[in-house]
Amino acid sequence: MVLANRFNPLATIRETGVVAIIRASRSEHLLDAAEALRAGGVLAVEVTLTTPGALQTIEQAVRKFGSEVVIGAGTVLDPESARAAIQAGAQFIVCPTLNLNTIQLCKRYSVPVLPGAYTPTEVLTAWEAGADMVKLFPADIGGPAYLKAIKAPLPQVSLTPTGGVDVNNAGDFIRAGADALGVGSALVNNSLLEARDFAAITERARRFREAVAAARQGAG
Repeated sequence: MVLANRFNPLATIRETGVVAIIRASRSEHLLDAAEALRAGGVLAVEVTLTTPGALQTIEQAVRKFGSEVVIGAGTVLDPESARAAIQAGAQFIVCPTLNLNTIQLCKRYSVPVLPGAYTPTEVLTAWEAGADMVKLFPADIGGPAYLKAIKAPLPQVSLTPTGGVDVNNAGDFIRAGADALGVGSALVNNSLLEARDFAAITERARRFREAVAAARQGAG
């Protein structure tokens, strides 16, 4: 078992404001992609469990990057999968849906958990159950305006919109009240991985970090 590094993954996610979601058809080049993201300033990487060899990739990435990059597991559907990911070294857990037992499992092992939710009831239920942040998914349905509407009665809930987030609307989500952004194909996709175009991934990461920083400065 690879023990998660004793630093604060949640603080890294909040400070950098971007979680890169790597959903690949195969695990080749994922470590190189994580290195490219790090070079662009994105220091939180979610490896989805739908990727072949995801657990092995998570274990390798944790060993490679140490405390330089926070490595998490995504598309976690149940507590059994969450525990397997944590045993592989995952430093945070992301779920597409709300599963209270998965939240409980993550709290037991002191690993940050970002469950998926969409309605106000789901969002509050996840938060009250101990979610560290709530993944607002799918965020492209409703967009920044919907997130802002959720934050109005629930300002205490930390939200991470995911789904349809790109560099053009990243700032809008931050200004609407997002604490961080979950970004998938707009950052890393199979085409870039197959082409080994890691320079493009680094540039995309840099642009997202700039968009988040600019929106936060404007909001401040």
